[in-house]
Amino acid sequence: MSHGHHHEHDSSRNLGVAFLLNLAFTIIEIAGGYWTNSIAILSDALHDGGDCLSLGIAWRLQKLSGRRPDARFTYGYRRLSIVGALVTGLVLVAGLGFVGWSALGRLRDPQEVRAPGMLALAILGVLMNGAAAWRLHHGRSLSEKIATWHSLEDTLGWAAVLIASLAMMIWDIPILDPLLALLISVFVLWNVVRNLGKVALVFLQTAPAGFDVESFRQQLHQIPGVLDSHHTHTWTLDGEHHVFSMHLVMAATCTRAAIVEAKQRVHQMLRELHFEHISIEVELEGESCGACPPAPHTPE
Repeated sequence: MSHGHHHEHDSSRNLGVAFLLNLAFTIIEIAGGYWTNSIAILSDALHDGGDCLSLGIAWRLQKLSGRRPDARFTYGYRRLSIVGALVTGLVLVAGLGFVGWSALGRLRDPQEVRAPGMLALAILGVLMNGAAAWRLHHGRSLSEKIATWHSLEDTLGWAAVLIASLAMMIWDIPILDPLLALLISVFVLWNVVRNLGKVALVFLQTAPAGFDVESFRQQLHQIPGVLDSHHTHTWTLDGEHHVFSMHLVMAATCTRAAIVEAKQRVHQMLRELHFEHISIEVELEGESCGACPPAPHTPE
């Protein structure tokens, strides 16, 4: 539990640092957009403002997700971090759409900008957004993974501005900036959609990624006294902390010590796979299963 609490604290702190860096740079970006007369930079400032909102929400929800279980949220508040991941991902998709639309407009009507000013802002943008991406990329939560793509998208976008501003200081090719912006938007969008797919699977309560239920059941049959298992259910709270429940059928001749030993072995196997909430009901051979529906009555 202490390790889990430490991890949650790190996740919250990482999102907080990313939020503060993003907020500071958004303010700088608004001023820089007016200074350089760059509609692309002002558009990105609006996009970064949306990032700040979503990162702030994700940060707050990640902090709340570490709360202990209570009478209403009996599993705790871990799933709030998934809500944060969903909000962050959807805002990023909307922001990418806005940036892509702005880039298409710039393709049709390229505009002259102050390239030296763009270069200075681009260097600052790469440094600040790169620092946020570096801070987040070691995170394991889905909120951190999606937020990483927020920061990486901004880092790549400013790297494109840097390249474009250097090129435009030498040649008159203003169309280069929107072309690079479109390519980066497509690349980031693909990765964000993949992570949103993982978030959707968590909400749909699918089995944890990488966990083979059938293979695990076969391993259970190697435990002395275990004859069968059924009503196996497993899902994940947030992509990292998992839930497992099952009915374990054991031989009628098993002693209490054998039953306790079998349950302990199952718990140990599941703990190694990061399962936290484990419920095992033991049935002896020939005992009726309380979870099974009663046999339909056949009229004579």
